[in-house]
Formats: sequence, C-alpha cells, structure tokens
Amino acid sequence: MTAVSASLPADLIAAEAAALDALLHALKHEQGNRWSVTWRFEGLRLLPVVIRFAHGLKEAGLNPILAWPDAGAAALAQRDAPELSGDCCSLMDLKRGKFSESNDRLLVLIAPQPSDYEELESVTEAWQGPVAMLNGRLEDAAVGIGNVARTRRRGFVSTWQVAYWLEPLAAGALQRQCPSPWWVFRRDPDGHRAVTSFESRPEPEAIEAALYGEGAELERQMGAMDRFLNDLQG
Repeated sequence: MTAVSASLPADLIAAEAAALDALLHALKHEQGNRWSVTWRFEGLRLLPVVIRFAHGLKEAGLNPILAWPDAGAAALAQRDAPELSGDCCSLMDLKRGKFSESNDRLLVLIAPQPSDYEELESVTEAWQGPVAMLNGRLEDAAVGIGNVARTRRRGFVSTWQVAYWLEPLAAGALQRQCPSPWWVFRRDPDGHRAVTSFESRPEPEAIEAALYGEGAELERQMGAMDRFLNDLQG
C-alpha cells in the first residue's frame, strides 16, 4: 500500500479535467495505444461532457475524431456542437472508409456497448493512430460465462488500459487516474478518505474489505446480492 496522496474531484467539471489530464499523460508517456475513460455516474448526460472533453483535447493540440455507435447519435452531436460536426461520425461511417486518410488522428469512441462489439473491434483493429473510449462497456453480463467471454477477455478486451475511472460506491468511491494506482475512498462523516491503493483494478471483494474491514463478510454478501439484482434489471 502506497502513501495516501489521492483525492476525489469536487464536481463533474473537475472530474472531466482530471480525466483529460490522465488521458493526455497516458497518450504521451505510457505504453499502449488504447485507453479508456469512465465516469460511472448514474443518469449522466454524456453528450455535454463529450463536447467539453473534445474541446479540451483540441486545446491540448490534438485533433480528435468523435465516433458514435450509430448515425442518430452522431447527428445529435453535430446538431448540438456544430463546431465539431466535421469531426463526428458513426462506427458504420468508419467501416465504410470515412477518415481512412486521417487514421493517424486520435479516435474517440463514445459509449460503445456490448451490442457494438463486432463493429468496434473491426474499426479499432484497422485504426493506425491512438484510440480512446469514453464510458464504453465491452463485456456483457449475458455472455459473462463460457468460451465467448474468455475469448474476448484474452483478445480485444485485454488490449485496453484504463486512463481514468471514477465510480461512486455505496460507502465510498473507486478512482484511477493515470499514472497513479487505483484508490478506494471511504465516505466518512467529514468527507471521503483514501484508504487503500491497488496496482490493478480491485475485485469487488477487495473493495468491500477495504471499505468495511472486519464487517466485510456481511457487506460482501449484501453487495453480491445487489450486483445480482442489478444484473437482472438490466
């Protein structure tokens, strides 16, 4: 366990700035060309976040291409951010060759879901430049067991690294900001406190042990039941 030096952002704007810093650091200083950024906030309106994030990337000297899962989402982004309209497209646009002469630019994939897996893999494998994924989900609980899931984890899914992750928890929060390790924060009466760090993303049991200590066993059982019910609901 490393010395406590981590802190949580005060609000969404601060979380966006932290994520931008983490991604820029990863692209410049770390090995690997595929990086994910995740703000796991329930009810988050992602489009305004993406627009601000794209402007931040441009201000940092990058020229991102924003790829949405479908044409409707891309059209909505073009409507709400006309200044970015020339940089927006769908995954199908990319498969059809759009930006094929510019595929050394940063490709930003916006919220792909497991249903987009095949298109996403095809586009990413063909892209020559760096790729970032914002609020994406590559694995599906419905195929979480068996050969399909194992093949995906060994292959395409394992090629992604986390530049930034921020997830509120029932009793705290989980954060990773490249190049720092993963941190578990416990919510105390006087605010959130960093309690434990991990070099790789911790399993739910490790998070619960960090948050609840000796009471982890009961809380782990309750957390497992909550996750099971959440999976059933969607």
